[in-house]
Amino acid sequence: MRLFGYARVSTSQQSLDVQLKALRSSGVKSSRIFSDKASGSSNERKGLELLQMKVEEGDVVLVKKLDRLGRDTGDMIHLIKIFDDLGVAIKFLDDGISTEGEMGKMVVTILSAVAQAERQRILERTNEGRIEAKLKGVKFGRKRSIDRNQLIALYEKGIGATQISQQLNIARSTVYKILKEESELSFGTLS
Repeated sequence: MRLFGYARVSTSQQSLDVQLKALRSSGVKSSRIFSDKASGSSNERKGLELLQMKVEEGDVVLVKKLDRLGRDTGDMIHLIKIFDDLGVAIKFLDDGISTEGEMGKMVVTILSAVAQAERQRILERTNEGRIEAKLKGVKFGRKRSIDRNQLIALYEKGIGATQISQQLNIARSTVYKILKEESELSFGTLS
């Protein structure tokens, strides 16, 4: 039996350090740790693909937490099945569970379903908060950096979109977008 490790964070700005340290302190050699900086919902994970190629029957893959392997229940079950077909068990360090045996597979399936439900609740709460904030006048996105009044003034002087875009150092499509928005504000949208 050989120990392997898998670590994942969702974005390149996040650090793998905590997961890597936990895997090494659990006895996984650094050369047998595979990692990804990608969303768990993506099937394009090079580290996970390499891990699947390296493991053999009887090996064990350690993962710090359940949600580091996959993003939703379907993905988790699919990955567990792939490793199970290879004769490879997965152990989740923080959760204290393993895919070894039928009970292990059942527990992992239930926990991944609970994790997916929690993520869905978080998304719902986030969206409700956004809607409420918009109703209160909160604006999302980055602040506008284009002087809209200057753009409108140039347009009203008869200067064309190409010259405006060159003068303000913005894309011509942005000029058209702002002009459209301004005309909709002035005249209302026609339905």
